Amino acid sequence: MSRNFYLYNTLTRKKELFKPITEGRVGLYVCGPTVYGDPHLGHARPGITYDVLVRLLRHLGYKVRYVRNITDVGHLEHDSDNGEDKIEKKARLEELEPMEIAQYYTERYHTAMRLLNTESPSIEPRASGHIIEQIQTVQKILDNGFAYVSNGSVYFDVDAYNKKYHYGILSGRSLDEIVENTRTLDGQEDKHHSYDFSLWKKASPEHIMKWPSPWSVGFPGWHIECSTMSEKYLGEEFDIHGGGMDLLFPHHECELAQNFASRGQGGVHYWMHNNMVTINGKKMGKSLGNFITLDELFHGTNKTLTQAYSPMTIRFFILQAHYRSTLDFSNEALQAAEKGMKRMMQAARDVKKLEPDAKAKPVAEVAALKEKICDALCDDMNTPVAIASLFDAVALVNKVKEHQLGLDAEDTGTIKFLFDDILCGILGMKDEESGGESQQKLVDGLIGMIVDERKAAKEDKRWDVSDKIRSDLKNLGVQLKDTAGGCEWTIESR
Repeated sequence: MSRNFYLYNTLTRKKELFKPITEGRVGLYVCGPTVYGDPHLGHARPGITYDVLVRLLRHLGYKVRYVRNITDVGHLEHDSDNGEDKIEKKARLEELEPMEIAQYYTERYHTAMRLLNTESPSIEPRASGHIIEQIQTVQKILDNGFAYVSNGSVYFDVDAYNKKYHYGILSGRSLDEIVENTRTLDGQEDKHHSYDFSLWKKASPEHIMKWPSPWSVGFPGWHIECSTMSEKYLGEEFDIHGGGMDLLFPHHECELAQNFASRGQGGVHYWMHNNMVTINGKKMGKSLGNFITLDELFHGTNKTLTQAYSPMTIRFFILQAHYRSTLDFSNEALQAAEKGMKRMMQAARDVKKLEPDAKAKPVAEVAALKEKICDALCDDMNTPVAIASLFDAVALVNKVKEHQLGLDAEDTGTIKFLFDDILCGILGMKDEESGGESQQKLVDGLIGMIVDERKAAKEDKRWDVSDKIRSDLKNLGVQLKDTAGGCEWTIESR
């Protein structure tokens, strides 16, 4: 598939013809998870969105360097400059080291992404592994006059920045609007203005994750990590920066400002944002009681679910909406996606058995479907239009299967291209009934039964049985973790 690719650029607020900085190569940076809790629907959407982008770009012939970070330090509560580090807070609750929390939930995230059939990034840097580089970036911003030191912390000086550049250009917010929506929080007396944001925070004595710097023993601000790591692995200028719409402000706005302040240019040619997931029309959130993790979806354990949904059902459900549209989750919507996905994958299995009919004449609809699907994917990744057209291809496959239609060699090749290269290649769908996913479902069920037996043994105070089950599972590579909400388990990658 060789054609022009158009991508919506959040910075310019329009679709643009994609032109990479270096011919044949693409640099992509995507903001990854803050690893203090189980991955949820909100993680699945960017995971799948940017996976499809990478697959599409590679199919178009580009060599892609895909960088997705892990935030394991510096992300404070409520996305502010105050409060407790999210990972440290979880560590205190669990009575573990912060890095134990980060490692555990990073593995949980990786497991979920593998089940969703997303490809691993080319590079996955961690914020905690790039403290020296972040300190160097902060020093550049200070040297250029766009930051100040206050009580051992370093803050970005938005007013100084605005004299030369424009803070708010990415999100479209004015400074007055930002001031109006800025909450008054403790500790802001160190700042010149409420809208200034931290580049480096002086750590309190009880803070665990802290490092020496020229200004204090402390830790980097949340925004500085992505400016630093994207530059390290993709250069001062790179092609695409992706993330969720919730990161547009303040995270990406602050990143863009830091880029200008440290290197004199914005650095990113195309800013790309996937929209949010809602649940029954309401924003998803723990405080609203409608927060659903991917593990709960895969096993049907959340009280709002009427059944378990396979990873490929979740992937297909997400792809049925355009990445820039709000995606509303409901049991009904997922059940419809499951039904459609099974129909689609059955056709994909049937296609493998297709043989050309020597007597058949060309079917104009086949070539037209290929053009429509390829055009849709190259028009800002319009996956819902592509999937709708693939259903038209399903209808053709069923006609062939029922001997109502014959396809010549070229049309047969085109149909196989649509299912093999588009559906399973670019869209990343895989057949759950051909072995892998059905076996995983069996393994999940068996382990769940064993975990239930251990729970019963503990309730009966049969500690020897409980300990033996834990030990035997550990020897098989299954790690158990007892929490207030029950027993969680993960399978170690070997």
